[in-house]
Amino acid sequence: MSERTITRAQLSEAVYQEVGLSRNESADLLEMVLEEMSQALVRGESVKLSSFGSFSVRDKGERVGRNPKTGQEVPISSRRVLVFRPSQLLKARVNAEPVRGTMT
Repeated sequence: MSERTITRAQLSEAVYQEVGLSRNESADLLEMVLEEMSQALVRGESVKLSSFGSFSVRDKGERVGRNPKTGQEVPISSRRVLVFRPSQLLKARVNAEPVRGTMT
């Protein structure tokens, strides 16, 4: 499996090449989209991107965990976690399965 990571700069460059905006405009557009997504998640809203997946925030309650090394019980405080659920189309693409009804 590849350890390659896509960066903001690479996403911005892809927008620049595909859309035809200037490099600065492409970077600004990407930042605006990411900021809007971030703010929606902070407000507790879900972010759904068609054919990609959805992001949501889930509240996890306090619970008791164990230190695997010592076996000692340790309290784990309540917290909010970010959850990503990929779409069926994205799952199929990742697994290289043909998808009915789409041209990929």
